[in-house]
Order: sequence, then C-alpha cells, then structure tokens
Amino acid sequence: MTQDNNQPIFILPEGYQRTLGKDAQRNNILAAKIVAETVRTTLGPKGMDKMLVDSMGDVVVTNDGVTILREMQIEHPAAKMIVEVAKTQEEEVGDGTTTAVVLAGELLKNAEALIEKNVHPTIISKGYNLAAKKSQEILVKIAENISADDEEVLKKIAMTAMTGKGAESSKELLSNLTVKAIMQVANDSNEVSSKDIKLEKKVGSGIEGSELISGLVIEKERVNSAMPEQVRDAKVLLLDTPIEIKNTETDAKIQITSPDQMDAFLKKEETMIKDMTDKIKESGATVIFCQKGIDDLAQYYLAKHGIYATRRVKKSDIEMLSRATGATIITNVETITSESLGHAGLIEEVKVGDEEMTYVRECKSPKAVTILIRGGTEHVVAEVERAVEDAIGDVIASVKEGKAVGGAGSPEIELAKDLRDFANTLSGREQLAVQAFAEAMEVIPRTLAENAGLDPIDIITNLKASHDRDEKFAGIDVFTGNVINSWKEGIIEPLKIKTQAVKSASEVAELILRIDDVISCSPSQGGPSPGQMPGMGM
Repeated sequence: MTQDNNQPIFILPEGYQRTLGKDAQRNNILAAKIVAETVRTTLGPKGMDKMLVDSMGDVVVTNDGVTILREMQIEHPAAKMIVEVAKTQEEEVGDGTTTAVVLAGELLKNAEALIEKNVHPTIISKGYNLAAKKSQEILVKIAENISADDEEVLKKIAMTAMTGKGAESSKELLSNLTVKAIMQVANDSNEVSSKDIKLEKKVGSGIEGSELISGLVIEKERVNSAMPEQVRDAKVLLLDTPIEIKNTETDAKIQITSPDQMDAFLKKEETMIKDMTDKIKESGATVIFCQKGIDDLAQYYLAKHGIYATRRVKKSDIEMLSRATGATIITNVETITSESLGHAGLIEEVKVGDEEMTYVRECKSPKAVTILIRGGTEHVVAEVERAVEDAIGDVIASVKEGKAVGGAGSPEIELAKDLRDFANTLSGREQLAVQAFAEAMEVIPRTLAENAGLDPIDIITNLKASHDRDEKFAGIDVFTGNVINSWKEGIIEPLKIKTQAVKSASEVAELILRIDDVISCSPSQGGPSPGQMPGMGM
C-alpha cells in the first residue's frame, strides 16, 4: 500500500455543510411548518395582523399571506419553497395564499408522523399525488355554476375576499366598486385581466371616499397654468414622441457669423414647434397625454389653442389610456389624424390631498378603469389596496371559470369526508397517505375556529355531522360558533382558489418529502466545524 492511498479526497469545498437522511427531512419539514405557523394566525375573519419592520425601519401592517412571506426575507431553502407556493397562488388567483401555505405545512406535519412509523417518503408522495388528483374531482363536483352577469353573487365573492382585512369596515362599498370595474372591462367572452384595472392610492379622507372612475386617474398635472382646468367632450391625443426640437443623432456644429443668422435660426426652431402645435390643433385634439417632453414654447402655443396637456406620462398609463378612450398611440406628429383620437366625457385637473392629478372620466365602454383608494394613513391605504387586489383576483377567477364554492371551511370538510371514503378503496400503504391528506384538509376549519377563540374539537365534530347529512356547504360562523350554510349566508369563494391551493400545497409537500440530502456549498465564515476534516464528508 502506498502513502498516496491515505490522502484525503477533496470533493466539496471547504466549509460546506451537509445534512443526511431523516435529519434532512426533519429540518426541511420543520422549516416549512414554522413558515405555515407564522401566517396561520392571520386566517379568517378573526385573523390577526402582522407588523413587519425592515432594515430601513419601514413598517408594513398586514394579514395578507404573500405580503408577510415576501417581507420576511426567508433564507432556508425548504422554507423558500413554501414561499413559492404563496407566490404561485397570488399569480394564479390573487387570493388564498394563507390557505395554500397552511395546507402545505399541515401535509408535511402529517407526513412526518408517517415517516416516524417507517412509511417510506416515496409512498407518501404517491399517496398525496393520488389524493390531490381526487381532490380536484371532488371540488369540481361540489362547485356551483355562477353567471358572469350575476352581480349579487360576484359582490358576495368580493366581500368574502375582504373579510378579516383592513378594508372590512367598508367592504360593501369596495366590493361594489370591484364588481362594477370588472364588468366594465370584461369583453363578450368574459375575458378580463387585472391589468385593465388600475388601483390608485391617495392618503386623506376615509376609506368611504374611495371611488370608481370610468376611465383613469393619472398622477400628472397640466404643464401650463394657462391651459383649461377642465375639458368636456374631450378629444384625446396620445403621443409617444416629444413636442420639441429633437437633438441630432450625430454631433453637429452650426457656425453663425452674424446676429441675423442667429435670429433666423431661432425663428426656424420656433416655426417648427408652431407647425407641430398647429398640426395638433388641426386634428381636433383638445387633450394631450405625452410620454416624452413638451417644449416651453410648445406649452405656450398649446395653451393659446385651449388644449390641456400633460407630459412624462408612464408608458403603462399611456397604454391604459388607449384602452379606456379608444385613442391610437402616435409616434410621429406628422401622422396625426382625427381618426387616431380617443374620447372622454370629462377630463379635469383635481387636487387630491396636496397633489394635482388628472381625472379622465365618462369614457364610453372603457376597457381600462381606475379604482381610487382613500384612507386616513399610508398603512391603511396600503392594506385596503391589498384587500381590493384579493377581491379583484377572486371575482376575475369566478367570472373566468363560472364556478364557485361556499367558504367558511365547508369545502375542506367535504374534501376530508370524500377522501376518507376514497382511501378505503385503496390497498397498500398509500391508503395511510391519503388518510393523512384528508386529515390535513381539516386544518382550515380548525384554524378558523382557533383564531376566533372557539373550541376546534366541538366545531369540527359538528361540521362533520352536518356533512354526513349531505350538507355540502355547512361551514363555521366564527362570530357565533354555529354551523351555517355558507352559500346562503353569502360566504362564497371561487373554485379556482381551492383547486389551486390544494394543487400547489400537495406538489410542494411531495417535493420536500423526497429530499433526503441537503448539501450547502456556500463556504461558512469560520471554515469547517471542529473535528471535521476538510474534504472528508463524502
């Protein structure tokens, strides 16, 4: 044997960390459970808020699951995967993030108990996969069809989304605004995007001062005080080009040898700008929204023509204005025609708080609208905005799918009941995993009860008894502790929230369960731990 055979083999860098087998699984599950526990207390009408303070001292007060998890700046890799669940839920539906995270945490908790009983993680993953697929079928079966024209049901869906959030005190008003906004921007095939609804926040007044504008609110004022403050029956021009003399592409030098030449040069510039403003005037435009700059001289001429103009308007606002007014975005002043103009019943400059803003109102069948959100403080306004975003997501999901379910924990209890029946049809250890999945579903009504200060055991028992009598929408009234028909009581949620939450939660649980080795290759500050020889970990 040569000496070379005794040399250590360096495979991983110095300072790496490695966790194997059950330790790795336990750590990952623990991290996921901690994340779930963090947001769990925010669930339901009686859920509490979290105050999050960042390194700069900025404060966020919210009970919105995805906002909490984003602000927490989580480092643990398994915990990050749970955060991804919340983000996916937010992108797909816009609401139900807390539900998805709590479900994922409970699925992993129940899986941990099975692992302790020597059930292999692969079998648990397989069972969870079967249960998740079955859950989708059950949810579709219990869902009720809803019409995109049924304003009352859509309002109830919006109010359910806002319950328990900062906007609850004015949920009637806000749900009304939300549903009207969606109905205005929806096309004939019920296709609607949240991007067509602009949320504009302004501190001042109270939440009840919020309003829907059939058009847009732009955070810009008129460029010249001589321009009219208000324009009725406005002909709107949208420009993606400056109203000023463009700089030459290449460096140019002009030699002027006499004052006459200088005067002629300035007059030529003035003539060019005047021609541009005359061209705008001839088109019949009375209001201009310009994405670029407007020259001082151009401002003078436009004011003289009685034209209202704003400059440096955001590209996204210009695009929304196009959808709201029907105007074509122009990239060259020479190509302006009366056909390229849009229309708005009223455009005015309004002082909101201490800022001037431009209101574009009374657009005919606008495909972009604005909800102006008011509130006493920045924190209130921000939380109301999050509540309205959730409501918009819920109503859009309901309109698109045309299906909804009762809330108040009723779908989860129904799922648990049907999944237990399904488990009895299976042979092998997968049955245990499906039963664990069914039990995990009960975490939602249990949490609703706990957050309301009620006895979860009594509540769950009463709910199960009701569901055994085929009362599929039997849910919990967190204010009285009674079992209610959630649909009749107006606690309604889109089907998409539930299907997506179950799907995302089961997928991430399956993924985390299959990990049995965590290798962290980022070198630690202090190098290898005592007693650990460099490179000997493999």
